[in-house]
This record gives sequence, C-alpha cells and structure tokens, in this order.
Amino acid sequence: MPNRNILNDKFDLGFFPTPLHLLKKLTEKFDYNIYIKRDDQTGLATGGNKTRKLEYLIKDASDGGYDTVITAGAQQSNHCRQTAAACVIAGLECHLLVNNFKPEISQGNLLLDNLLGAKVHYSEDSKKSRKEDLQELKNSLEKKGKKVYLIPVGGSNFIGSLGYVSAMKEIAVQLNQQNIKNPYIFFATSSGGTQSGMMTGQSLFNTDAILMPVQIDKEKDYSLSLENEILEILEESEKQLDLSKSFIINDIPVIKGYNIAEYGTLTDKEKYAINLLAKTEGILLDPVYTGRAFFGMIDILKNKKIPTGSNVIFWHTGGTPALFSYAEGLQT
Repeated sequence: MPNRNILNDKFDLGFFPTPLHLLKKLTEKFDYNIYIKRDDQTGLATGGNKTRKLEYLIKDASDGGYDTVITAGAQQSNHCRQTAAACVIAGLECHLLVNNFKPEISQGNLLLDNLLGAKVHYSEDSKKSRKEDLQELKNSLEKKGKKVYLIPVGGSNFIGSLGYVSAMKEIAVQLNQQNIKNPYIFFATSSGGTQSGMMTGQSLFNTDAILMPVQIDKEKDYSLSLENEILEILEESEKQLDLSKSFIINDIPVIKGYNIAEYGTLTDKEKYAINLLAKTEGILLDPVYTGRAFFGMIDILKNKKIPTGSNVIFWHTGGTPALFSYAEGLQT
C-alpha cells in the first residue's frame, strides 16, 4: 500500500525550516528578484542538504536494528561528513570509503570525518568499482559480527529523496508567506536524490516553481545518465507515494554546459561565483557544488535566458568545509 505518512517517520537531525531570504545587493545588481534557500544552515556538522536525506536514512537504519553504517564519496564529500555526524547522534558506528590515497594532512571535510570518529577507508589504487569496494567493506564488517546498513553515494535512493519531498512542502509554505510567485529554483544536481525528491514533492504538494538543476558531474561519471538515475528514484516514488503523475525521461530538467571541467576541479568560474556571493552578501559557497551551480545561475541571468523581473531562488546545499582544502586555489 502507498504510504504518504512515511514523510513524518524520520530521525530528527537538523533545524527546519531553513531560512528563505532576499539577496538585496544581487537583486539590485541584476534585473531579477534573487532569493536564497539556506540549506547550508541545517545545523548538522556545519550543515548542508544531506541532513534532510539522513533523517530518513538513519531512521531506516535504526528501525532495522543496524549497528553500523557505511557509505562512500570523494575525500571532500559533504555527504560523508554529515553521515559521520548523524551516526554520532544516533549511536551508530560509521565507516567511510573515500577516493585515492590517505593524505599526509587531513583538511576540510576529511578532517571533520576524523574528528567525528568515523573510520575512514581509502580506495587507494583499487581496480574495482566503488560499488564493488563498498560491498567488500560490507562483507568484511559483517564477518566481524556487525549488522551493516549501506547508504548509497550522496544518500541518493528513494528513502534519502524523502528529505527533499518534505523540503518542497516546507518551501511551499514559505513562498506563500513571502508572496513569492512562480520562482525559478536553481540548485546543484549530482547524484540525483535531491532533484528526484524535489520533483516528487512538487507533484505531491503542487509547489508553484520551475526547477533549474545545474549538472555538476560530467556525463562519463554516470553508468547511464543523470536523468536515468533520477528516473529510477522517481519510479520508486510513484509506487511508494501513490503519485498522480507518472514521470518519463523527458520530464527531467537538467541544465548542462557548466560541467566542462572535471568534478571537483576549481576553475575561474567557480572562483568568480564564490567571490561574488561572499563579497556582495557575506555568504560562502563551496568549490564543488554550489560554486558551480551559482555560476550557472548568474550566467543565465546575465544572458537573460529567463524573463527579466522573475523571482529566482538559489537553493544553497552547503559544503563550506571543502573551501579549506582549496585554500591555495582560492587565494586572491
């Protein structure tokens, strides 16, 4: 049976609702009303969008009697950092599988992973896929008697996506309170969980907005495509939540062209975006996700690719700790 009550069944980890406010100086600079949704302020180990997903994933792990959580990501993974913090709160052992070799000095998110007590494993020169490495880690922990809950990269599955289903209900209330009509919502899209949750939530709660997801990863980083990964989660959502809408691949918006550089590569475009928001509004972006997505939004506004005078929202998904591992590239 479809169960919409599942949205209330979560493990409280963050501070919600997160603020939605006008960026006054940027609004004066461009021909748009520019707002920001502050999911960098969710409160879990410096905040970020993964808090919303982890409220449902950690609840599922706790309900299932698991004592250990494992997940994977890049060394500067915001998801890994927040998973580590969530496990501390829930009393679960946390293991993180991260890319490449162990650095001499841990910085940024990786430093926080260690401070939060996560056991960090490095893929080093593994010839296996990340999925194979994760399964191998899971098997080794289970041999030691652990009951292991595996969270996919980015927390991007149906359960994790519920965080952003709920978030669309939250922002619908804020849009009504602040009388913000028909906004264009820009955000970084990568592993698909945030976007699929937003699309599901928009369908459930009739949230009046136009989604503008800026793709962060390159096409080669997906087994099929980002759109296909999002569609898989949407199809599960249709079954579990009894959606009135059935999604097809052409329903999935993705803004391409801002992912020419490799994932995690800091270019002049990300640096421009980070400096612009910091120096005009005193708000910090990260170098991997929000820096790239914010540049995409500003480029679209500069070139008036959406109607001037529109309401525009940038959904800030967090990631501030990663700035400290890019210190050399960000020197001005």
